Amino acid sequence: MNNNLSKSLLRKKFNLIDSPKKPDWIKVKIPSSKINFTKNRLKSNRIVTVCEEAMCPNLSECWEKSHATFMILGDTCTRSCSFCNIHTGKPLPIDPLEPLRIANTVNELNLSHVVITSVDRDDLSDGGAKHFLNTINEIKIKCKNTTIEILTPDFKNKENALQILSNAPIDVFNHNLETVSSLYRSVRPGADYNHSLNILKKIKKLKLKIFTKSGIMIGLGETYDEILNLMDDLREIDVDFITIGQYLRPTMSHHPVLKYHEPSYFSKLYDEAINRGFKLVSSSPFTRSSYHAEDDFNSLKRLS
Repeated sequence: MNNNLSKSLLRKKFNLIDSPKKPDWIKVKIPSSKINFTKNRLKSNRIVTVCEEAMCPNLSECWEKSHATFMILGDTCTRSCSFCNIHTGKPLPIDPLEPLRIANTVNELNLSHVVITSVDRDDLSDGGAKHFLNTINEIKIKCKNTTIEILTPDFKNKENALQILSNAPIDVFNHNLETVSSLYRSVRPGADYNHSLNILKKIKKLKLKIFTKSGIMIGLGETYDEILNLMDDLREIDVDFITIGQYLRPTMSHHPVLKYHEPSYFSKLYDEAINRGFKLVSSSPFTRSSYHAEDDFNSLKRLS
């Protein structure tokens, strides 16, 4: 079956599945006027953020502190993951001035730690790795003391991508598994669980002093034991930090929420992860990959 047709049928199937009613403790903050400075800086410099594109529930809290996760390589993804609200289609050519605009924005917001992510760019020979490197280097020219965390796509079938990134002055390398292996076909079509693990394994070998990080969403239909097995897989390749958050359905065409987990469940998973030897664990309903990223990075440094 045609891949696009298969995805379309999957979305129609999801549209027929209702999610449970949101519990009272899941509340999204209403944005306040304090975020205007951050918003204006991003808009004037034509910066795309994953905060907006992914409809992050923590946007107002982070933007009040001038924290934002910059999304490079455009706002159109070549993948169509069923949990993600980012637009899928044919991306525009790379903007060679984007790295400079990102660096200027980091400088204007006076960020001491910055997170750079991107859409999947399967159309590029290196998956966009060189553009990551250019962006990182521009930031270091403008803000030499700013620490840098990257949240990367999987660079599937891009043999040179990790070698390029291993030469970048980065402090944290994050690649999210997103979910357990059994759900990849419905949640991350086009991705591969073992390939994603291998990315985290390889970068640790190429860049020995880097912190590695990965995150998952829960409530998609995974079992408790599957989450524990995923933790074991990450610890086997020496991943330092895991984030665990509640999946929230962007629209009715996206993968349904099959369960809203109580905060106590996240606490239980936190204990399991700590017992497995992760240096740092963030596990709560509103945990996201880049949520409190600077504080978490400082904690990693203290713990190492």
